[in-house]
Amino acid sequence: MRTTLVLLACCLGLAGGSGRADVTAPDEATYRATVSSDGMQHAKIEGGSYFFRPNRVIVKANIPVELAVSVGSSLIPHTFVIQAPEAGIAVDESLSSTAKSIRFTPTAAGSYPFYCRNRLLFFESHRDKGMEGVLVVE
Repeated sequence: MRTTLVLLACCLGLAGGSGRADVTAPDEATYRATVSSDGMQHAKIEGGSYFFRPNRVIVKANIPVELAVSVGSSLIPHTFVIQAPEAGIAVDESLSSTAKSIRFTPTAAGSYPFYCRNRLLFFESHRDKGMEGVLVVE
């Protein structure tokens, strides 16, 4: 019985929070990428307890983009997904505290959601809990 209670508490902890009360989601943060000397647009996105910051990134079409995406220290696994094949973007990456370099060249203007696809059992997905944002291609 005790083992069952411990297992249930662990599952609820993984579904409900990261164990870090100091991480709060911003209402909205926007970053406009500019072309650097290497000819790429760079942006840094940090994930946390069911959020991405910035949660709105603006880039230009037909210019390579490099996103450095990471999450704070947490027991909960997170991912970074953008599925926009019509714009030449197909990203589905697992994240860690070390920034992952994600490169692509957006080919069509539009607004494309990015999000964490993870969920535990029958609980809300991380996206449903607010871990999403938008990549705006101009």
